[in-house]
Parts: sequence; structure tokens; C-alpha cells
Amino acid sequence: MIEPITSDIHQQLLALLDSHQARYRVVSHEAVGKCEAISEIRGTALGQGAKALVCKVKGNGVNQHVLAVLAADQQADLSRLAQHLCGLRASLASPAEVEALTACVFGAIPPFSFHHSLKLVADPLLFENFAEIAFNAGSLERSVILNTQDYLRIAKPEQVAFRRQD
Repeated sequence: MIEPITSDIHQQLLALLDSHQARYRVVSHEAVGKCEAISEIRGTALGQGAKALVCKVKGNGVNQHVLAVLAADQQADLSRLAQHLCGLRASLASPAEVEALTACVFGAIPPFSFHHSLKLVADPLLFENFAEIAFNAGSLERSVILNTQDYLRIAKPEQVAFRRQD
């Protein structure tokens, strides 16, 4: 059983960023379900979007929940993610697991883990091309555009190449 977190993730995220003197701005907007549409509303490139997926890695004695972050213009290769974590397979977590681990609905998850059982990994391509990353910030109606170096300094994700290679 996953012990759920219940705090206001948007407020917790802003407090974290403020406490680390991060360079960011908040954008309020309508709830939009597509990465392309939200990038246009934010005024950012699609590749700046930090897509956060809650995954479950299992096998070989591994049973780990992972917050896997990658550029919004990329697709995840969950088998590469599982292999990196020494598991046999990875899948997306159920909506109930997502809510318990993030206190967010799917699509609103920021690229920060606030749950002790949720390992944070990020594909390094997200950080290579842009000075800022953009993401929904615990709400489908609010986004944060954050300095990339501040994100890396504060979140300290384990960098793992798990995007699909075509």
C-alpha cells in the first residue's frame, strides 16, 4: 500500500523554488490536454516541455515507482528505463498510484518528486537545448517556466537516457 501525499503540490513546488532562489515564472491558462497546444499557450518550444510519467519498474527483485521526466517532443522507451534500474519490465502506474504518489491528476505532474517512494529520473536531452524548461505545476491550469540549471540544482534527477531511439 502506498502512503499518499495530500499537500497542495503547486504551493509546495513554489515554496521549494523560492527557498532555492530559482529563476521561474508562473503561467495561468485553460486546462489543455495536448503537449503541442500547451506549448503554444506558454509560448515555449515543444522540446522545452518536461513530460513527467509515473512508472512502475518490476522484476529481478526490483519493485520501484519512478517519476520519469523527458522532453515533451520525445517518447519514452520503458524497456530502457527498466533495464537501467535492473528491472525486467516497466509500465505506467495506475491512476490511483499516480494520485497517491504525486497528489496530482495525470497531466499536471511536475518534474519533482515529493514522495519518498518515487525515484526521480530525467532524460538528459531535456536539458541540452534550452535555457528553460516548462511544465504543468501540480495543476492543469498552471504552468511553471523554470531555468534549466536551477531545475538540475534543486531537483537533482538521476539522468538516464530512456527516450525512444528511432
